[in-house]
Amino acid sequence: MIEITLPMQQDQAIALLNAHQEEGVSFTFKEKKGIKLYFETTAEDLDQAAKIAKAAIKAQPWGAVLYFQVVPVK
Repeated sequence: MIEITLPMQQDQAIALLNAHQEEGVSFTFKEKKGIKLYFETTAEDLDQAAKIAKAAIKAQPWGAVLYFQVVPVK
């Protein structure tokens, strides 16, 4: 599982990651707690999953200007 701390554009991030698949890694939105979003992932390496999710959000026009954090939840 990964945790994304994201105060803005949460709906866009959820839609993006639910549809995103890269290097055999996919994401499924599980829950929201305040500004934190939690996603299950198919990745065995959670650090890699966090990097993929962060890069996917940053690649979006709306994501490039956001301040957010992506961390693995073990």
